Amino acid sequence: MSKHIPVAPDLRLSPAPKMAIVVSRFNTEITGGLKNGALEWMEERGITDVDVYDAPGAFELPLLAQKLAKSGKYEGVICLGCVIKGDTAHFEFISLGATIGIMQAQLATEVPIAFGILTTYTESQAIARSREDAENKGREAAAACIESIDFLRKISNN
Repeated sequence: MSKHIPVAPDLRLSPAPKMAIVVSRFNTEITGGLKNGALEWMEERGITDVDVYDAPGAFELPLLAQKLAKSGKYEGVICLGCVIKGDTAHFEFISLGATIGIMQAQLATEVPIAFGILTTYTESQAIARSREDAENKGREAAAACIESIDFLRKISNN
């Protein structure tokens, strides 16, 4: 397992940003844990204006996130999903497509879009990363998005 690095423990933005979370419906036991972790991390920092949307799967996350980012309603979007390796190459195609798609959407819109998609070899690895604890990757995705918003706000004010 990777080393846990605490993320933005004291970061609070004022005003609190309006956020969107897009969650894949594949592996809902795991993606639900990621969603709960992201919502919990934001709530701890006073960010409660959050809309949550479902996505059919991880592959659809980039398009939906880009549409939400372009809407002008959200200062940041958090993508949450889980792709677990199976016996075919499907894992590689979906993981790569979602990764590149989210990066491209973020660059095209200049809105922070966090990558919170687990790409694991086993279900137990995914469960370990979506539990209710400090190492929940949904928490880390939320922190990355909020830290990026903070950075963009700071450079916009200069």
